[in-house]
Amino acid sequence: MTGVDHAPSWQLERREAEKLIGCASVDPFALLGPHETEDGYVIRAILPGAKAVDVVAQADGRLLASMARGAVDGLFEAHIKKRTAYKLRISRPDAEQETEDPYAFGPLLGEIDIYLFNEGRHFALADVFGAQFMVVDGVPGVRFAVWAPNARRVAVVGDFNTWDPQRHPMRARYPSGIWELFIPRAPVGTRYKFDIVGPGGERFQKADPVARRAELPPATASVVAEPEMHAFKDADWMSARAACQAVDAPLSIYEVHLGSWLKSDAGAFANWDSAISHLIPYVSEMGFTHIELLPIAEHPFGGSWGYQTLGLFAPTSRYGTPQDFARFIDAAHNAGLGVILDWVPAHFPTDPHGLARFDGTALYEHLDPREGFHRDWNTFIYNFGRREVQGFLIASALFWLEKFHVDGLRVDAVASILYRDYSREAGEWVPNVYGGRENIEAIDFLRHLNSVVTERCPGAMMIAEESTAWPGVTKPVEKGGLGFAYKWNMGWMHDTLRYMARDPIHRSYHHDDITFGLLYAFSENFILPLSHDEVVHGKRSLIAKMPGDAWQRFANLRVYLSFMWAHPGKKLLFMGGELAQEHEWSHDGEVEWFRLNDQPNAGIQRLVRDLNRLYKAEDALHRRDCEPEGFRWIIGDDRGNSVFAFLRLGRPGSAPILVVCNMSPVPRPNYRIGVPVGGIWREIFNSDAEIYGGSNVGNAGEVRAIPQPLHGEAQTLNIILPPLAAVMFKSAS
Repeated sequence: MTGVDHAPSWQLERREAEKLIGCASVDPFALLGPHETEDGYVIRAILPGAKAVDVVAQADGRLLASMARGAVDGLFEAHIKKRTAYKLRISRPDAEQETEDPYAFGPLLGEIDIYLFNEGRHFALADVFGAQFMVVDGVPGVRFAVWAPNARRVAVVGDFNTWDPQRHPMRARYPSGIWELFIPRAPVGTRYKFDIVGPGGERFQKADPVARRAELPPATASVVAEPEMHAFKDADWMSARAACQAVDAPLSIYEVHLGSWLKSDAGAFANWDSAISHLIPYVSEMGFTHIELLPIAEHPFGGSWGYQTLGLFAPTSRYGTPQDFARFIDAAHNAGLGVILDWVPAHFPTDPHGLARFDGTALYEHLDPREGFHRDWNTFIYNFGRREVQGFLIASALFWLEKFHVDGLRVDAVASILYRDYSREAGEWVPNVYGGRENIEAIDFLRHLNSVVTERCPGAMMIAEESTAWPGVTKPVEKGGLGFAYKWNMGWMHDTLRYMARDPIHRSYHHDDITFGLLYAFSENFILPLSHDEVVHGKRSLIAKMPGDAWQRFANLRVYLSFMWAHPGKKLLFMGGELAQEHEWSHDGEVEWFRLNDQPNAGIQRLVRDLNRLYKAEDALHRRDCEPEGFRWIIGDDRGNSVFAFLRLGRPGSAPILVVCNMSPVPRPNYRIGVPVGGIWREIFNSDAEIYGGSNVGNAGEVRAIPQPLHGEAQTLNIILPPLAAVMFKSAS
């Protein structure tokens, strides 16, 4: 059979056979599988290591033909008289296998799917690309599909073929750049990668960009995911979510790095089961409305905290399976908590198994490092001007929102997306077509993203971490904005933390650090963030930033948190801040829960819990968080005493709340403040209360206004201001 002079006409010539075995054939389906001849059909298969191969009838297992060895080792060929559904019975030195021939199946990826992908409008990629378990003509298996338009050849390798790149070269769907192959009997849970020959002949293996599961790092293979998602039981939450997350609703976020929130007794990372048992009840008891998770999409390096993601469709295997994560979301919703994920479209790491130079070319990124490389993070930048890349990213966002019922995405590093010269000197960046610094393609991407999310995911929040004064971040797209629901108020955070770090004796000279934020507080829908970024890399923990002796440090933190919860804007606090963790956060450690054995720390925790409950209960403290009508200065210029007083106002007819903050360690009796209405003003909160660790200086529960105009108001309160404390009064009239 192998002699060239006497070979049957249907036998593959050595040159073509060597291309197949050498992974150089551009069209394996033209040679492998069944092909019609003048007197029947020839069947070819690449099965390196096989001792013998038979072709048997699929229906009854009868022998149709024994395959002969072809022109090169590993190639088997047989001729049958008529086309019949068949299987291959493969005898190996240590086992025998019977399976359908992958090359007997036609194309499975629909033309509409290919068209929508190439147009950047296929928003259900996770249901189509990657590894899809399915049944084809009664045969279970996995269809693999990947975009690699500049590759010479792509094969799928994995546990099902001993990671042999000769065995399963894929079908190219020209001119789309998509490759696909159905592998019968490949099981759920099997590991796989794509073996790619680039345009220059270079060869490498890549994880699946659309994989829905991945190996536990540092292993890097993708994993065939279970086809069925968790059956959610959160219909009531989902139907009411839009109202719960509107700008007039209370929004108080507990930011969490799950792996370092709580360790097991053995010191291992938390998982989704332990988060259901411990994190959800804790956050609920603390009165927060939402949990925000640092990125949980698969990432190769744990020290990046998840911000160097490679698996934009795969919950990290560090904490469990995708089904486990879905159960966590469901449990949070049924406990009345929303879940926000950090999502990272700003950059991706250069790991060789990832998106970098995916098909041997700059496919997902820009080739020019002035556009395509972040020197700050040593990562690549997505090419937002490429339709397929935009569609890939938008499909990822929708995957978390739609498949997992996530309630919002906090989009990381938006400023680095918006500006072409971000963190670059002159000459180190490429201007846009108009010669400007704005990244026009990225702006289009963000607007497109937010428009699609608004249309498809009612009530879901898109939140921008944007650190510049870019106008209209939270303005609707149709009105010229970027279309986000909220923006992190980085300026407020930097100014106020700088103020609080000063010795109180110097604060009178920096009064504007507190008041300045109110000049722009309503220019966007803001979230006030005390995030993970403020308690790492030498910035110290919140309590460690505070000046003075031990008592003053805790009093400073109490008044600062109270000021934050009373200030216009939604709230965000990183884990550990609620109990005055002393040391900086470390992703290798856990929250310093032992601190709760000390009364001052337990007092801070109690204060945050009570602030959350007050914030949710009092209409004036949240209803008009994003409206200038919800705030009015009473005293904003008392530099000498470092005192600030303002009103928070809710819906017409609701009682106003007076907030007074004394940022000095001096108690101030007989402090006079103008208020708009007379009668009794009840003291509803005092950060100096003994239960919080304070000195218990206060106003005995209430103060009666006297009819004397002051500060432009008709009435006056004469109050006692505790040292380094915030007090809140509510009109009882």
